[in-house]
Amino acid sequence: MLTVEDAFRKFRSRLELNSKEQDNVTARHTEMRSVLRIAFDVETDFLTGSYRRYTKTKPLQDVDFLCVLGKGERFRRKEHPSNLLDAFVDVLRKEYGSSAVTKHDRSVEVDFGVVADAEDNTDYRVISMEAVPAFTLGENYEIPDGPHNQWIKTNPKVHEDKALEAQNKFDGEWKGIVRMLKYWNNHNGKTVQPSFLLEVMALGCLHAPYAGNFPDEFQALFATLADRMFESWPDPAGLGPDISQDMTTAMRTTAKAALQSASKSAGNAKHLTRTGKNGDALQAWRTIFGPKFPLS
Repeated sequence: MLTVEDAFRKFRSRLELNSKEQDNVTARHTEMRSVLRIAFDVETDFLTGSYRRYTKTKPLQDVDFLCVLGKGERFRRKEHPSNLLDAFVDVLRKEYGSSAVTKHDRSVEVDFGVVADAEDNTDYRVISMEAVPAFTLGENYEIPDGPHNQWIKTNPKVHEDKALEAQNKFDGEWKGIVRMLKYWNNHNGKTVQPSFLLEVMALGCLHAPYAGNFPDEFQALFATLADRMFESWPDPAGLGPDISQDMTTAMRTTAKAALQSASKSAGNAKHLTRTGKNGDALQAWRTIFGPKFPLS
């Protein structure tokens, strides 16, 4: 029978993006960038966010790419940030239809109509992608923040470097743990928002060295995240607003309760293993995380 530790490693592997998924992301990115390049003066664009940091979980959705605008679009920098997002919405809706395009606080999402099955499989297809308009600002970028009527600074490369540093310090397990943690969040009401907040918290809560086994690591991590849910979590690049700024007191309270429950459930799952009930332990971990946690 599959051991719990082996199940975690299989779980981690299931959440890694394979070549077919990467090829589909590339195709969709190429398609969207072509549409935007016809309508706007685009200096460059590139995939970014958790996809580039290798912390994106499954099902594969909300893949970000930064669309860096050129001199011909600089006049938009003087306007309300929402105007630029609205312009992206108009262009993308002409291509994909009104129902497929959604304006978010800092990006515009295109939904490709792909639906995950009960096991979170999408036949290797990306569900949605988000175009993030940007302007260069020295070595950094500025992106629109519509609800707060401001332009905020960001630097995806710094975020990537921070994630790589954590991965190296944590015996190569940090990114896999973050993917599993985000998968847990997806199957527990997405109580922590944005999912990047979990990644930022993991930078401060997962301390080297790696404990050597996933059950101990996750029980402690869930508890630590719960204890620190009411803290402020600044942008790791030191440029933008706190990543936790939109988590209200009510949201933090709900998230803390969910994390405490997960830590308690992890303790119960570990007890099942200690008492020789391996099959029950696997089912307990699957209940905690969701359908991609294997039972065999």
